[in-house]
Amino acid sequence: MPDLPHRAGVVAILGRPNAGKSTLLNQLLGEKLAIVTAKPQTTRSRILGILSQENFQILFFDTPGMHESAKPLNVALNELVDSAAKECDLGLLLVDPYGGWGEDHVALYAKLLARSCPVIVVATKVDLENRRKIEWPPDAPEMRAISAKTGAGVRELLEEIAEQLPVSPPHYPEDQLSDRPMRFLAAELVREAAFEELGQELPYALAVEVVEYDEKRTDLVRIRADLLVERRSQKQIAIGKGGQVIKRIGIRARREIEELVGNQVHLELWVKLEPRWAKQPKRLKTLGYS
Repeated sequence: MPDLPHRAGVVAILGRPNAGKSTLLNQLLGEKLAIVTAKPQTTRSRILGILSQENFQILFFDTPGMHESAKPLNVALNELVDSAAKECDLGLLLVDPYGGWGEDHVALYAKLLARSCPVIVVATKVDLENRRKIEWPPDAPEMRAISAKTGAGVRELLEEIAEQLPVSPPHYPEDQLSDRPMRFLAAELVREAAFEELGQELPYALAVEVVEYDEKRTDLVRIRADLLVERRSQKQIAIGKGGQVIKRIGIRARREIEELVGNQVHLELWVKLEPRWAKQPKRLKTLGYS
């Protein structure tokens, strides 16, 4: 039997907020690269996940959710979605059956087709019971059903993706998981922990910046990070009475970072008041959100 040609290319994971994009990326990679919470708009950057196997290398771009807003942060996130859609070799358009197939899906689907870019439309979250039955419009494309959480249908989806990529040698070393530096991934894990600990109180007004990432010691990584908030009242919430909230955030984040780096971590967190962080394009860029 002749050897199969090696294929490689960029796959953009696209869809609405909370459609399961980051969960699917982690399931495809078999590693936790993208942060995942139950809250929409968790993803704020275009994260590259690299999956290398014998006959293919897939560069998955996890993207922020599609949405309408004129705020500088949301404009920057929409630009990331558009950029990924323009640069990919294949679009993976995720649709939550509960929300249905909407005009935003139609527009993105058409944008990909206009580039003669292959598109696979995926209905997600099939593991959830009691989902409302959706009457798909007659012009909606064929959809593959998967559960990114349980992995149902994911292997078959991966095979379909690989078959549609161009014949190409690998773009990255086979042991590389992402193009993002560890300090960025650490900041994301701190933000995930903050989202989980703070509930609905202020996550969207919060960002994280790693100001020190020291791995000089072979047995310990030292990290110092700032949690950026917009108002003094938010700073008090993030710190909590007697510092209990920021302590819980640190404990949760440290566990996840240690899992990622495979080493012990000393994590120091501070809450910093920065009222205009979300309104300044240059600041958004330094935080990795553009």
